This record gives sequence, structure tokens and C-alpha cells, in this order.
Amino acid sequence: MSVDNETVRRAAKLARIAVADEDVPGLAKELSSILDWVEQLSEVDVEGVEPMTSVTPMDLKRRTDEVTDGGIQDKILANAPDAREGFFAVPKVVE
Repeated sequence: MSVDNETVRRAAKLARIAVADEDVPGLAKELSSILDWVEQLSEVDVEGVEPMTSVTPMDLKRRTDEVTDGGIQDKILANAPDAREGFFAVPKVVE
């Protein structure tokens, strides 16, 4: 796949990157070679290969999902400037 100069200018504009006019042809050539390399990846046979999430096989540490604190609603609401019916009360900001 080849990238032309106009595509480089458009990509630079979308990415909000300033690219000098004399750098555009070089970038077009570099982007074309990168896209050619990516196209080569589609030729690799990956049949039967499991997807990887890491280069080393490992299981994530898991913990039990249990409540370790709580039951202190009164203490928390004691710090609130305004609390009603067990909740923080805040001024209305949207009409």
C-alpha cells in the first residue's frame, strides 16, 4: 500500500502535528513501508495459536469479593454540612 503526500498532510492535520513541506515525501515513504510490513503480517499462519496477553504465562492474583468495612454511615454523614434521610444533600445545580 502506498501513501501519497496528500494523505500524509491530511493525517498530520487530523493528528494536529506540524509537518514541514520538505518532510512530507520522506514521511510518505516511511508510512508506506510500515503499511507494507503490516500487510506482511496477514500472511503469517496463526491457525491453532492461542492469543497471548503476556509473554510469560501467569495467572492474576485474585481475592475474594467481601465487604471489609461499612456500617459507619452515621460517622460519615456527621462530616457532611447537610445530610437528609441517610444521604449527602447538595444544592441543586441544574434547572
